[in-house]
Amino acid sequence: MPSQMSALLIGEITHARKEWKDCGSIANLKEYPLGSREDFILKCRNGDFNGVYVIYRSNDSNKITGNFNEELIDELPESLKFICHNGAGYDNINVAACSRRGISVANTPIAVNDATADVALFLILAALRRIAPPFQAVRQGKWRGGPNFQLGHDPRNKVLGILGMGGIGQAVAARAKAFGMKIQYHNRRPLPLREENGAKYVNFEELLKTSDVLSLNLSLNPSTKHIISKPQFDIMKDGVIVINTARGPLIDEAALVEALNVGKVWSAGLDVYEDEPSIHPGLMENENVVLLPHIGTATFETQRDMELLVLENLKEAIQSNRLKTQVPEQKQ
Repeated sequence: MPSQMSALLIGEITHARKEWKDCGSIANLKEYPLGSREDFILKCRNGDFNGVYVIYRSNDSNKITGNFNEELIDELPESLKFICHNGAGYDNINVAACSRRGISVANTPIAVNDATADVALFLILAALRRIAPPFQAVRQGKWRGGPNFQLGHDPRNKVLGILGMGGIGQAVAARAKAFGMKIQYHNRRPLPLREENGAKYVNFEELLKTSDVLSLNLSLNPSTKHIISKPQFDIMKDGVIVINTARGPLIDEAALVEALNVGKVWSAGLDVYEDEPSIHPGLMENENVVLLPHIGTATFETQRDMELLVLENLKEAIQSNRLKTQVPEQKQ
């Protein structure tokens, strides 16, 4: 462990600034609030960040440095041992490259569960009721949307299939259960019985074939990109509802648009997109799709909790040479 321990903040801290400054009692604090990928790499090469032991990677830092891919990771200072990322998703960090360099990575699960699950349930209910047309119509002076108004569906007794039953998936299940939905899920492996809370474990194909509503709550990685595409839509129930609050590239958007256009998918609720902030024109034009601009964790409370969890990881790294919420790939 270096004698002059340094921590580098990339981007900004908005809700836990005082707590970041307090970390000055255990580390030399450095900041890189603005810049570019080229400038950041140049500073790495020039030794500006020599001695940095841990990086705090803020929620919006990707706009500054771009992805922490193998190219960038190879430029990081030799002293670096930990990256503490603010976000539950970390697909913009090449974890394998970090592991090869002996760098441990943390993310922010748990802190995001409730807010993301709230948005997922909002989208489930909105998609079931096909809420977008009457929501827009009332502001245009068209009561209920005029003669094209359509009835929606109740959540009660609908089968909610959750793909990815981690913390967020379990929080979605608990909320949906209160609305009378029947919960089934698919994971890499079944949960312990005590954690299922009445949910039924099924294989991937059965999940697709038997769910009335499908909620995506899994991580994005090379094996899960386009995990939902045309072959998967083809075996789903006619009139299925698809919800995504995880990562956009989990769904092949062109295939989703086609499934919506032919009525295979009755409606969809999306908070994330394959090429955000760009959204597929076919989704924008389809009034049966409920669209949100990636606001799953956009609450004051959750944003502060996320920042505080990153700081907990940072302090654990400096004081104990470990992380509180290390990413699963490095714990296996």
